[in-house]
Amino acid sequence: MTLIKSISGIRGTIGGQAGDNLTPLDIVKFASAYSQWIIKRSGKNEITVVVGRDARLSGEMVGSIIEGTLTGYGINVINIGLATTPTVEVAVTGFEAEGGIIITASHNPKQWNALKLLNEKGEFLNDAEGKQILKFAEEEGFDYALVDKLGSITRSSYDNEHIEQVLGLKLVDVKAVKERKFKIAVDAVNSVGGIVIPELLRRLGAEVIERNCTPDCNFAHNPEPVPENLTEISETVKCEGADLGIVVDPDVDRLAIVCEDGSMFGEEYTLVAVADYVLSKTGGNTVSNLSSSRALKDVTESHGYKYDAAAVGEVNVVDKMKENGAIIGGEGNGGVIYPELHYGRDALVGVGLFLSLLAEKGLKCSELRRLYPEYHISKNKIELTPELDVDAILTKIKDKYSNEQVNDIDGVKIDFANGWVHLRKSNTEPIIRIYSESGSVEEADKFALMIINDIKKIAELI
Repeated sequence: MTLIKSISGIRGTIGGQAGDNLTPLDIVKFASAYSQWIIKRSGKNEITVVVGRDARLSGEMVGSIIEGTLTGYGINVINIGLATTPTVEVAVTGFEAEGGIIITASHNPKQWNALKLLNEKGEFLNDAEGKQILKFAEEEGFDYALVDKLGSITRSSYDNEHIEQVLGLKLVDVKAVKERKFKIAVDAVNSVGGIVIPELLRRLGAEVIERNCTPDCNFAHNPEPVPENLTEISETVKCEGADLGIVVDPDVDRLAIVCEDGSMFGEEYTLVAVADYVLSKTGGNTVSNLSSSRALKDVTESHGYKYDAAAVGEVNVVDKMKENGAIIGGEGNGGVIYPELHYGRDALVGVGLFLSLLAEKGLKCSELRRLYPEYHISKNKIELTPELDVDAILTKIKDKYSNEQVNDIDGVKIDFANGWVHLRKSNTEPIIRIYSESGSVEEADKFALMIINDIKKIAELI
């Protein structure tokens, strides 16, 4: 079974049996449940929903079904076509719509797709809202519109508006970036980032070297922007003498940087660097999730402000940011959330702020990286099987390490004196994620291996 239902939407592999995979019937059911929810929520006679998709192969098929379902419910659709996740988010408020649906499976391989659901603020749904939609889907009490009440369809790109909003941010120093005349290589994994990232960079006066920027979603490599998948762009940066490389995932909410020498800036450090820049200009608090590097906490406290950790998931980070008035936040996977524009991970915003920092410092990318605390994260996972009782395993791990600092708001995170381990069940894949961090790769791997061995031993006893 590869159909994953969560508060933020529905995700699965295309084809197969209804209810087990992401099939046309499942798409209709969940788009109908969302339509029912948004009509009840808004109470308006006329409702508009923005729809956009990444470039993966199934996107057009999924989009057509969603379009038909929404209009069949009497909802007007503004289809912005091939669009990044953050572009759909800002388009919801830009068009003053009542909600949005993003058709993307983010970093998952090409056989996957998903429906990500937004409220009228262009933000992901909270726990209660998501559960209400899942309840409507389970009940299947759908009541579609009569023929003279069907919704309409409008097609309109929002790419230019999004780029202009990023360039208009007070802390995006367009003049300084243009003066640096950066030479930048871009890997957009043949998805929608290939449309907007090179355009944004050219408007910032950069020379752009495009790699995998044709939005046909024939992924040239595993689409997750982690070091083992970025060997091509690393070589391109070195061979072309570029100042840096920019890598985004298929829906462009994650940003990874490659230094001029081909080394990885580190996706964990995208947020760290951007936060350092923002905090140097505008004081305030920060937030990241439990699986993110300690480096953000260190940088935040060095500026005299407060850092908070949230449960994994964009909606949880956003809720915590609103709670403590954070001016910058995000996730250690390269996701930057800057409320000055909107409450959503946005690689375009990350690019604008990162280049502004690099221009201001007058440093090479590798030199900038060395300014920040040296931590290393080890990211591992265990495939789930039906007989594996994840909750029981987490409880026993928590009990075993009860003498350490333990946080259980999202799985179990154990803080040791010289590092941490966080293990949790993924919301997007049938796996347990095991992230660990320490001052060296060897120590981080050692923490991860220790917990993996614990899990194996516990699983044998359950």
